[in-house]
Amino acid sequence: MKSRGRLSAVLHALLHMAHRGGPMTSDELAACLRSHPVVVRRTMAGLREAGFVVSERGHGGGWVLARDLASVTLLDVQMALGDGPEADAEGAHADGCVIEQSVQRALAGSLREAEALLAKRLGEVTLADLSADFNRAMAAHAGHAAHSHAPEAGHVV
Repeated sequence: MKSRGRLSAVLHALLHMAHRGGPMTSDELAACLRSHPVVVRRTMAGLREAGFVVSERGHGGGWVLARDLASVTLLDVQMALGDGPEADAEGAHADGCVIEQSVQRALAGSLREAEALLAKRLGEVTLADLSADFNRAMAAHAGHAAHSHAPEAGHVV
């Protein structure tokens, strides 16, 4: 689950960057993520190596997206983080117990199947899909806020 939390945080950061439309510093991203700028820099460096972001130096610099949102899937980001879809159960210690080994084999098979399904779905969703969902949610939120502040029909102000 830890890798899912990291994937979620990185997707969050990438969408902030996309919607900013300009460079974001590690400090700004850390504030968005409630994290530390050093953690953000390390993570962004890995994404830079994968070709997803670039860094601009100097005044007004920061991290910027290097690829179009529609060309990056969630699976691409997960793989760039080094959090590939592998089952974890085999790493548990069986301590020579045949029963525990049987349990671990059964769990490992189930987890591999679940991870394969997750990887398939993550490969179908792009950052552009997430961005579009965000835009729809913001539009609905803005419409709801405007509606809730509008006088009711027949209500005299």
